[in-house]
Amino acid sequence: MRSRPNILLITADDMNWDAVGAYGCPVPGTTPNIDRLAAGGMRFEHAHITIAVCQPSRSVLMTGRYPHNNGGEGFFHLREGGIPILPELLRSAEYLVGILGKLAHSTPYAEFEWDMHVDMEQLGMGRNPAVYRQHTEEFLKRAAEANRPFFLMVNSHDPHRPFYGNDREEWYTTTDPPAVPPSRTFTAEDVVTPGHLDDLPEVRREIAEYYSSVRRCDDTVGDVLDAVAAAGAEENTVVLFLSDNGMAFPFAKTNCYLNSTRTPWIVRWPAVIPPDSHDGEHLVSGIDLLPTLLEAAGIDTPDGVDGRSFLPVCRGESQEGRNRVFTEFHQTAGRGNYPMRCVQTKDYGYIYNPWSDGERVFRNESQAGRTFKAMEAAAESDPAVAARVKMFLYRVPEELYDFATDPAARVNLIDDPAHADQLHDLRASLEEHLDATDDPALDAFRGRNDPDRTRQLLADMVRSLGGS
Repeated sequence: MRSRPNILLITADDMNWDAVGAYGCPVPGTTPNIDRLAAGGMRFEHAHITIAVCQPSRSVLMTGRYPHNNGGEGFFHLREGGIPILPELLRSAEYLVGILGKLAHSTPYAEFEWDMHVDMEQLGMGRNPAVYRQHTEEFLKRAAEANRPFFLMVNSHDPHRPFYGNDREEWYTTTDPPAVPPSRTFTAEDVVTPGHLDDLPEVRREIAEYYSSVRRCDDTVGDVLDAVAAAGAEENTVVLFLSDNGMAFPFAKTNCYLNSTRTPWIVRWPAVIPPDSHDGEHLVSGIDLLPTLLEAAGIDTPDGVDGRSFLPVCRGESQEGRNRVFTEFHQTAGRGNYPMRCVQTKDYGYIYNPWSDGERVFRNESQAGRTFKAMEAAAESDPAVAARVKMFLYRVPEELYDFATDPAARVNLIDDPAHADQLHDLRASLEEHLDATDDPALDAFRGRNDPDRTRQLLADMVRSLGGS
């Protein structure tokens, strides 16, 4: 029984890929424990989650299917019944399955019962690393006593808003157990403003708060990894770390930009992966998690899964067909529907926004923070910031970005004749993907030059999900 590997899946909540030191974070000292994990395994340079918002992203991880195929497009349990989910499949192979934090968002069917579950309120609102360690130790002891392999999903609630030091986080310190401060805090003078945001004083202030929350997530990762080491379980445990989506700032979370879906994805498995491994060639995606873990556990992948195992890449092998990923978006937490589809390679990203008609206004959680308010204020006197705010609010039907020169996605090349070949290739690739995966956006994409038809098809998609 114990010949199957243990699996520890650690997720961050809204952590941008470039917040991690091992991924070139320009702010020193953000993630020493995650960096330690990366040094012990493989770091994937071009990894993406499939949809950049919490519950749908996690539903993809748990099913290996695109949101439009698993019925988990928004903040609800799967609308499609009978889809095999990862913890259920592992339990069928005698795994003990447990979860810490993000319980509702990481459990595709409400009726599924984990063998152990501890939610946010019992974890210092998901912001108390020592409590995470305590529950990890108890679960690993239980698995050892039962002589069963374990699957433990550890979900930090950092660096989700409210950030550490933000006015709204104070009430978390009154819970039992309370949220605790990170091992290091950052100031506006410590940080570097990401390229997709404007470098304004209030933006820097909020970025510093965000990085303090990143550090507390890293503290949680460190405590959990120490618990695994103390239990003597390191050698036969596959440890994976990734974020469920990008940072909750404009042009990141709840979108399809590079900073929306690119994730710091690390895999450590001492029995299989040499330390200090790095893959910069293959693109892996959230749909690939389930088949990869099932193969590692020696379990057959069920029919209907959209992803495929990248375990060969973990072994240092080359794997064909990993030169692009497809991502999508449907609905915000406020049930606002903004369908988007995207294809990304290492070099380019193409986004299709059927909701963008010049009148419909985009709304998401980041607009309540300091950053967007500062951008709006600056837009009154700065034409460049004003153009950026307008782009965020209204978007355009099609976007094309050259990551080599513009990873922040600031210069839309959709009408640039110098990039016509790339545009043609990515449009054709996206259409083929939409057709192959029975995506309801296919008709709108094929009729994208007919505004009236697009508007009707958009209304149909919105109506199918509810919301506005």
